[in-house]
Amino acid sequence: MTEEQTPPAEGVDVDALPGGLAAALEAVLMVADAPVSVERLAAIVERPVADVAAHLEDLAAEYAGRDGRPRGFVLREGAQGWRIYSAPEHADVVARLVLEGQSARLSQAALETLAVIAYRQPVTRGQVSAVRGVNVDGVVRTLLARGLVAEVGQDPLGGAVLFGTTAEFLDKMGWASLDELPPIAPHLPGIDALDSVT
Repeated sequence: MTEEQTPPAEGVDVDALPGGLAAALEAVLMVADAPVSVERLAAIVERPVADVAAHLEDLAAEYAGRDGRPRGFVLREGAQGWRIYSAPEHADVVARLVLEGQSARLSQAALETLAVIAYRQPVTRGQVSAVRGVNVDGVVRTLLARGLVAEVGQDPLGGAVLFGTTAEFLDKMGWASLDELPPIAPHLPGIDALDSVT
């Protein structure tokens, strides 16, 4: 059953549950394997969206240490909704568990290609190759397969496919929008300098 098909918990009075609405939201977010929109959360707990949004903001502030007790996790709203993440300060510790015995990490070439696409999107494969100085076909296929980039259109001049980052990319980075990209774009060549490359 998909998220859209999942029926709300009809007749459940979340205020009568231990911890009330806040605890109910925590329980749902703890088991969610993907970000959940505030509208979906409101439907699940049968409460107004504004009420749920206010509780989410309060929980996020509490987890961020507003009460003076820093935690190992944070609650953030990303491009696809709300989700509980491990705290960035504990990334090295979490990596020991998550990456142990896995080869799921992106290669340096994939990270560089992803950075060029993120900062210069929409961009063609040829333009990315021109920035990196190597052919990026295989790397772009990997990024497409992982859902971090997608085809976003076609170059009106040359007809080449244009690529951009996805909401999945934003969620993996813990960002709500591309406005949160660190300011390193000035170090990359301008796309207008690459217009002849497709």
